[in-house]
Amino acid sequence: MRTVVYSDASEAVAGIVDGATVLVGGFGMAGMPTTLMDALIDQGASNLTIVSNNAGNGDTGLAALLAAGRVAKVVCSFPRQADSYVFDRLYRSGQVDLEVVPQGNLAERMRAAGAGIGAFFCPTAVGTPLAEGKETRTIDGRQYVLEYPIRGDVALIGAHVADRAGNLLYRKTARNFGPVMATAAALTIVEVSRVVDTGEIDPETVVTPGIFVDRVLDLSDSEKVAP
Repeated sequence: MRTVVYSDASEAVAGIVDGATVLVGGFGMAGMPTTLMDALIDQGASNLTIVSNNAGNGDTGLAALLAAGRVAKVVCSFPRQADSYVFDRLYRSGQVDLEVVPQGNLAERMRAAGAGIGAFFCPTAVGTPLAEGKETRTIDGRQYVLEYPIRGDVALIGAHVADRAGNLLYRKTARNFGPVMATAAALTIVEVSRVVDTGEIDPETVVTPGIFVDRVLDLSDSEKVAP
């Protein structure tokens, strides 16, 4: 499938349906695709399952989507921090469900989805409530928990530069979960600061190959700047 470049955020998020599982990039606000998140609010999809490292910061990005009442469940590794008051309020009032996944497991479960791995054994969470109800196995004298891939219907991520074939470069910490999320979703949508012609990015520096990217939102003419 050819990567399509958009300048209109509403066109970039068109077709996301109610009940979708959406992988949202970002480590806090670093790499958070805020323009795509705002467009998703306007688009109207609801009853969403959100997979992200955090459960929203302040009133923008993922927090704004939560505040709009569009999210049914959050799967994340770090649901609470000083400015996660939107999620905290919704969770305490029973308006949103939560599944906590250790950070490394979260990344590996999405990587497994992208790599076509059916499941894997991991020592993280052994002996904790997070392992309850899961299959365990002792391998070489160490206990492991069976973990399954996390697949997304859609991934919304932020990158720094894309070319017209969808190849991506990231900026420092903003890279975070973007590369694994791009491989783990049926539809990957990326917002970038600028788009260059195919061939202008050195192939040796490409982080996410364009084969994993379906739509690119070019923010070069916008007041907002991608991560």
